[in-house]
Amino acid sequence: MKPMAKEKKKKGWNGYSLRPRKEMPEGLWLGCPGCKEMLFRKTMEENLHVCPECQYHFRVNGPTRIEQLADEGTFEELGADLASSDPLKFTWGDQRYKDRIEIDADNAQAHEAMLAGKAFIRGRGVILAAMNFSFLGGSMGMVVGEKFCRAVDRAIEEELPLVVVSCSGGARMHEGVVALQQMAKTCAALARYDQAGGLFISLLTDPTTGGVAASFSMLGDFIIAEPGALIGFTGPRVIQQTIKIELPEGFQRSEFLLEHGFIDMIVPRKSLRSEIGRLIDYCGK
Repeated sequence: MKPMAKEKKKKGWNGYSLRPRKEMPEGLWLGCPGCKEMLFRKTMEENLHVCPECQYHFRVNGPTRIEQLADEGTFEELGADLASSDPLKFTWGDQRYKDRIEIDADNAQAHEAMLAGKAFIRGRGVILAAMNFSFLGGSMGMVVGEKFCRAVDRAIEEELPLVVVSCSGGARMHEGVVALQQMAKTCAALARYDQAGGLFISLLTDPTTGGVAASFSMLGDFIIAEPGALIGFTGPRVIQQTIKIELPEGFQRSEFLLEHGFIDMIVPRKSLRSEIGRLIDYCGK
C-alpha cells in the first residue's frame, strides 16, 4: 500500500480565503442620524443628500446647494474676489483667525461662508445666495454681509427675485462688533429691495441660528424651511438652562415653527426647485 501523499500547502492561504482580503475604502458608508440606518453614500448623494429611509435632510455645502437649485451651467458668481481680513487680530489658544480662514477654505472648498451670484431656477432668472456651514460654521462676518448686500443691489438693478439659503451658527465672533454690524447692514439692504418692489424668498436649513436668524433670514416675503431644520436665535439647551423650564418636544424645529406661524411652509429638498419657480410665477416676477 502506497503512503498517502502530503497535501501541498497553497501559497497565500490564510485559513479563510485563497485571495488576499481587500480593505474597504473609507467613506463609502455613513450612518443616518435620523433612523440610524447605514447608507451607501453614493445612493444618498443621488437622492440630494436625503436619507431614502426616513427622509432625514443632511447638511450640504454652498456649492452643492447651488448645484441642486440652479439650472445647470447658469450660475455666475458675484464678489468672488472678497476675502476676510482680521480686524481684531483675533486668536484663541494657539490658533489665529487668519490661519483658521485658510484651513476652512481648504476643507470646505470655498473661500467664504456665502456663495452668491446670478442664476436661473427652472428657467426663471434669480439672484441666488447660499451659505456654507463647513466654513467657520456658516458664520456671518464682514464678507458675508458685503456679499449679501451686493446680491441685493444686483437684484434691484436687474429687477430679479432674490433667493437666499441660510445655514449658519450666527455672527462671527472673530470679528467682534464688525460682524454684529452686518445684521443691520443686511436688513437695511432688504428694506431698499422691498421699496423697489423685489421678491425675497428665504430658505431656512439646518441650522439657521444666531445673528442670521435675527436678521435677514426671517425677513422673506416667503419663508420656506426644510424638514427638521433647527431654527432660532439661540439653541434649546441654552434657553432651557436660562428659564429653567421643560421645553416642548421639537422646540425650534421647522415643524414647530410652522405650527406657530413663524414660517410659511416646509418643502422637501426634492421639491424646492419647482416650489421656488411656482412662487416666482405666482408673484409675477
